[in-house]
Amino acid sequence: MTKLEGIRACVFDAYGTLFDVHGPIRKLAVEIGENADAISKLWRQKQLEYTWLRSLMGVHADFWHVTGDALDYALEFHDVNEPGLKDELMALYLKLEAYPEAKDALEAVRGRGKMTAILSNGSPSMLDAAVRSAGLDKLFNFVLSVEDVGIYKPSRRVYRHAMQKLSLHEAPSICFVSANTWDAQAAAQFGFQVVRVDRFGLKDDRIPGKPAALVKDLSELAGLI
Repeated sequence: MTKLEGIRACVFDAYGTLFDVHGPIRKLAVEIGENADAISKLWRQKQLEYTWLRSLMGVHADFWHVTGDALDYALEFHDVNEPGLKDELMALYLKLEAYPEAKDALEAVRGRGKMTAILSNGSPSMLDAAVRSAGLDKLFNFVLSVEDVGIYKPSRRVYRHAMQKLSLHEAPSICFVSANTWDAQAAAQFGFQVVRVDRFGLKDDRIPGKPAALVKDLSELAGLI
C-alpha cells in the first residue's frame, strides 16, 4: 500500500471510527428484544440525517440534543416505550468503548512524531466523557468539536477549523481518518490525505472525494505515514 507523504498530523473522526456507537444498544439488547439491532442502526441513521438536515436548515442544536432526538425516533418507530430506557441508553453513549486496536494505533502514530487530534460532530462534553472513559485522554494534542464552528460535517468550515487549530496551512499535511464514507470523501475533497477505515464493508458513496487509502482497522494506519 502506498505511503502518504508529508503528513504532520493525524486527525480522527470519533463516532464509528474510534468509538463503537452500537455498544449502548448491544449492552441492553436482551431487555430491548428482537428489534435491538434494527433500533441501533436506525438511531445512528437518524442521528446523522439530523445533523445534515439541521446544517442545511440553519437550525443548529448540539450533538447531545440530536442524539436524543434520533433515539426518540428509533424507539417510537419500533414501538418501544419502556420507562427509563432512553435515559439509560443516553448515559451509555457517554461511555462508548473504543475499538480494540484504537489505543495501540494512536500510540504508534504518536511514536512516529505526528500530532493527533479528534475532529467530531460530538459536543465538547460528550467527547470529553468518551475519551476519558476509553482511557484515550492522554493520546491527543487536540479534541475538536463542531460546536466551535456551529455547523456539522461535512461542511468545509469544519475541516478548515482543524487546520487552524493545528496551525497547519497545507491541507495535505493532515491525514484524516474516518470509517464514515461521506466524511472520508468530503475530507478528501477538501484536500486532506484520507484513510478510510472499512469497518462495515461499505462502498464509496457517489459524491466527490476519493480516499488515499482503505484499511480494515486502525492497526494499519501508522505504517502508512
